[in-house]
Amino acid sequence: MSARPDSAAARTARSLQSLGELVLARQAPSLHTQQLDRRRFLQLTGLAGGGLMLGFSLRESHAADQRIAGDAAAGEVFTPSACLRISSSGILIYASQPECGQGVKTTLPMIIAEELDVAWADVEVQVSAVSQAAFGQQFAGGSTSVPRMWAPMRQAGAVARAILIEAAAREWGVAASECSTEAGRVMHPDGHEASYLSLAQAAALMPVPEADTLRLKARKDFKLLGTHVTGVDNHALVTGQPLFGSDQQLPGMLHATYMKCPAIGGTVRSANLDEIRALPGVEYAFVLAGNDNATELLSGVAIVARDTWAALSARRSLRVEWDESSAARDSWNASRTQALALADRPGAETLADTGDIDAALAGAAAKVESVYVHAFVSHVQLEPQNCTAWYRADGTLELWASTQTPQRAVTNVASALGIEEAAITLHQLRMGGGFGRRLVNDPVCEAAAISREIGKPVKLQWTREDDMSHDFPRVGGFHALKGGVDDSGRAVAWQDHFITFSADGKNPVAGGNLSATADVAHLIGNFRLMRTQLPWQSPCGLWRAPGASAFSFPLQSFLHELSVAGGRDHLEFLLEILGEPRWLQEGNSRSLHTGRAAAVLKLAAEQAGWGRPMPAGRALGLAFYFSHAAHVAHVAEVSVAEGRRLTVHEVTVACDVGPILNRSGAENQSEGSVIDGLSTLLGQKLTHENGRVQERNLDRYPLLRINQAPRVRTHFIESDYPPTGLGEPMLPPLAPAVCNAVFTATGHRIRTMPISDEGYSI
Repeated sequence: MSARPDSAAARTARSLQSLGELVLARQAPSLHTQQLDRRRFLQLTGLAGGGLMLGFSLRESHAADQRIAGDAAAGEVFTPSACLRISSSGILIYASQPECGQGVKTTLPMIIAEELDVAWADVEVQVSAVSQAAFGQQFAGGSTSVPRMWAPMRQAGAVARAILIEAAAREWGVAASECSTEAGRVMHPDGHEASYLSLAQAAALMPVPEADTLRLKARKDFKLLGTHVTGVDNHALVTGQPLFGSDQQLPGMLHATYMKCPAIGGTVRSANLDEIRALPGVEYAFVLAGNDNATELLSGVAIVARDTWAALSARRSLRVEWDESSAARDSWNASRTQALALADRPGAETLADTGDIDAALAGAAAKVESVYVHAFVSHVQLEPQNCTAWYRADGTLELWASTQTPQRAVTNVASALGIEEAAITLHQLRMGGGFGRRLVNDPVCEAAAISREIGKPVKLQWTREDDMSHDFPRVGGFHALKGGVDDSGRAVAWQDHFITFSADGKNPVAGGNLSATADVAHLIGNFRLMRTQLPWQSPCGLWRAPGASAFSFPLQSFLHELSVAGGRDHLEFLLEILGEPRWLQEGNSRSLHTGRAAAVLKLAAEQAGWGRPMPAGRALGLAFYFSHAAHVAHVAEVSVAEGRRLTVHEVTVACDVGPILNRSGAENQSEGSVIDGLSTLLGQKLTHENGRVQERNLDRYPLLRINQAPRVRTHFIESDYPPTGLGEPMLPPLAPAVCNAVFTATGHRIRTMPISDEGYSI
C-alpha cells in the first residue's frame, strides 16, 4: 500500500526530494560589481546563486582572518575574495567546498592560483568556515563543485591579479598595461619588480575593476591547470594526521552510540536503561523521541560512555521493545515478484511516446524482448558515520562534522532541535568517502541531540552495521524492454516499461526517476517510455551518479542486444544512432552533444584495439553514457573461465569533460570509478525483508580486492567547453561494458545486477 501523505516515509521523501533538487541544480555563474570606497573594500566570491557577489567589508573579513590565522595586522592583508587572502606572510586560499576524496580541496584553489599567476608551491590551502553569505552554496554532490566554481574562482584570481598590477603600476608611476606577472611577482620592462606579498597593503586600498575589463587566460596559456598536482592533504593522509570526523578530540569529551529500530520508522516503547547505566564506563543512557524524519532524527536509545569501547560493549546488552506500528514493512523479494508479474501488463503510465512504436515493432525484421533487474545498493563509505557535538549552557552548539552538505546540516540540526541556526557553528571536516550518503545529516542531528541532553561534548560513532542498516541506498528497479531492428540492422523501435518505487504514490523515491532522455535510445525514431511505481517506505537516496549508475546497465546492455540482433558491429551501431554532430539542447553546453559522444566512443575503441582477434572465452565490450554533463565511453577486456569465473583484465576509458584541471585528480577519479563500478556490479546488493536490511556488514557485501582490480587506461579529449565534474560520470558505462563483453565471450546475456545472482564471480 502507498504511504499516508503525512507518514514518516512521506516526510522523509519530501526532504530527500528537496535535497535532490539542491544537488542537481545547475547555476550559471555571473559577476557583479559595485562602487567601493577606499576604507570599505568589499569581498568577492560569495558565490550565492552560483556567481560572484560583493559582500563583506575588508575590516570585517580581517577580523575573521585574525581568528583563523592571526599572523598579520589588518592593514597588511589583501583580501580580494572570501577564498583568497594575501599578506606579508604568504598567500592563503580557502577551500570552501567539502572534500570527500574527489579532490576539490586541491583542484578549486588551483583555479584561483592559475588566474592569479602564482607558483603553487607558494600557496597554502586551508578549509574555510561554513558561511553561505561568504561562499554561497557549500556542498559536494552531483559532480557540481567544479562547474559551479569554475567561472567565479577564475574571476576571483583575475580580479586579484589586476588589482596587484594596478597597485604596482601606481607605485612605479607606469601604465598597468605595461606590467606583467609571473610566479607571484609583478614586473615592468624598465626593471621594476615586486612580489605580491610586498604589494598586499597597497592592493588592499585599490578599487575593484569592472567585470568587463577582466581578461581570463586562454587554455593554451595555463601553467598550473592541466598538470599533475598531488593532493594538498596527501602527506597528512599517509602519515595518519587527524583530518576526519572520527579523529576529533575535545577536552572532557564523551563517546556515544545510538540504536534505532532496524525497521525504519519504529519507535522506542521501552528499554532496560537502568541495567545499561550500571555497566562499566557508562555515564548516560536515555531515549530520544526524535522528530519522525529519517533525514534528521528518528527515535532511538543513546548510550554515552567514557570511551567508544564501553559504549559499544554496553550496546550489546541493550534490549529494546520497539513499536513498529508505523515502521516500514518493505520486502525486496515480494517487490521483485510483483514487478516481474507486471512487466508485460498494460496500464503503466506513459512518460514519452514518439513515432509509432507499435507499428515499428510489428514491422521489425528482428525483435528483442528482455527484462533487466538492478538491486538496491549501499554506499559503504569506508569511514562510518560520525559527528562530534558540544551543546553549551548558553544555548550555542558547535559541531565537527563530515558532511557533504554543511550548510544544510545546520538547517537540519536547527529543525531537529528547535533552535536558531545562528546558534550553531559547524566545522567541515574531510570525509572518508561520501558517494551521496553524507548528503543526509541524520548522524549530525543525533550527535547534537545527545550533547544537548547531557550538556557535554560528545562524539557519536556509528558502526558498520548502523551504516548499512540505516543507509539511504540506491534504489533497485526493473526494465521490461522491447526493441526492433530493420533488415539492414538499423534500430527502429525502443520501448521501456520502467518499474520503480514510490513513498507517496505520486513521485519516485530519490534516485528512482528515469527520464526519457537518460540515454541515447531516445534518438531512435519510435520510442516509448512507461512507468509503474510500487510502494516503498524505507528511505532511499542519491548514490554515486544518481540514476545513471543503475540505468546504464539495462539501457546500454539492451542496445547491445539490438546490435547483435541486427548483425551489426556495436561501435557502428551506436554511431549510427547518434547521427550527425549536434547539441540535443541548442545553446546548452551541459546537454548531450552527439559529436562529443561519437568522439569518445571512437577514441575508446581505437585505444582498446576494437575489432582485434581475441582468444576463445575472451572479448571486448563497449558502452557509452552521458551524465553530469560528461561524455564517457568504456571498453572492457574480459575473460570468462569455467564456473563463470570472471576476469576483467583492462578497462579503457575515454571522456570529454572539458579542460582537465588537475590531471592527477582526474586519473584518480577515473580509476576509482572503474573499481567502484566493478565492485558494485559483481556482488553488491541490499535486500529488505519486513523493513529490515539483511546485509549489515562487509561479510555479506563484498568489496573488490586489490588483486581483482583491472588495469585502467584513461584518455581525455580536452575541449574549451566549461569543465564538468569527474567523480560520478566516469562510473556508469562500466557495468554494461563488462556485461557486453561477457556476452561476446560466452553467448550468455547477463540481465541481473549484481551479476553474482547469475552465478558469476571474480
